[in-house]
Amino acid sequence: MPFLGEFSALGAAALWAATSMIFAKVTVKIGSVQANISRMMVATLLFVISIALFRLPINLSFTQIQYLFISAMLGLVFGDTYLFKAFQTIGARLSMLVMSLAPAIAALLAYLFLGETLSIGGIWGVLITLCGVSLVVFERTGPVPAYTLSKLGVFYALLGAFGQGSGLIFAKLAFAEGPIHGMVASCIRITSAVAVLLPISLLSRRCQNPINVLKQDRTIFMYLLIASVFGTYLGITFSLVAVAYAKVGIASTLIATSPVLMLPMVRLIYHDQLSWKAIIGAFIAVTGVAILFLT
Repeated sequence: MPFLGEFSALGAAALWAATSMIFAKVTVKIGSVQANISRMMVATLLFVISIALFRLPINLSFTQIQYLFISAMLGLVFGDTYLFKAFQTIGARLSMLVMSLAPAIAALLAYLFLGETLSIGGIWGVLITLCGVSLVVFERTGPVPAYTLSKLGVFYALLGAFGQGSGLIFAKLAFAEGPIHGMVASCIRITSAVAVLLPISLLSRRCQNPINVLKQDRTIFMYLLIASVFGTYLGITFSLVAVAYAKVGIASTLIATSPVLMLPMVRLIYHDQLSWKAIIGAFIAVTGVAILFLT
């Protein structure tokens, strides 16, 4: 199918833009760690059922499993944990806008650890992206109701962006080793993350039995189920298909359009009066990411 990777990236961006607002509600109610683990457990169950139902091939090398494991630790354990803390602190809109830095961070890490050099256009892309994100993050008018801007929340979102950007590199390395079905790769990443996060969270008492927690509030359970299906199960699969079938730069750029897709959703759902500075900043940030990867 022509442009399968590109369409998958846009699909992931749209799904994450919509479900991030739902996850923001869930994290306020049950906490970032509890929400993150609960949604990954739901997604793990869905992936296992899908692989068994459709009899998807599981023929990965040990090296591919290692790359996907590292990708999970960086993107899902480290990155998503801090992204959820950002949701809880500053809300979905500002968190996702800061997350548009993830492709730029991926390029910087690729330069430092893989020896990939940045062109003049790439350097300009980094600067423009930082300028656009800063313009929106430090815009103090018209915040989404119930959330206020804080340096700590922005820092959490930056850590989330670092995790996402670095995790993407290792996912690409796994696909470069040989063909992998997107759902199989997603299942390995999610399962690896749950296997690490759940025991640590239970022992540190930062997480309770997800079933008992969700039984207490059916509304939160429905929110979590919807967001897990569309944001985690489908969103992560689409993003890995994008990485597999499109160049990392193009896939990252299209996924980074999530903040732009979120703005009309926020206006429609929250009736938030978005300033021109916020809108322009969002477009500048995504334009910078496009310049970074398409030059």
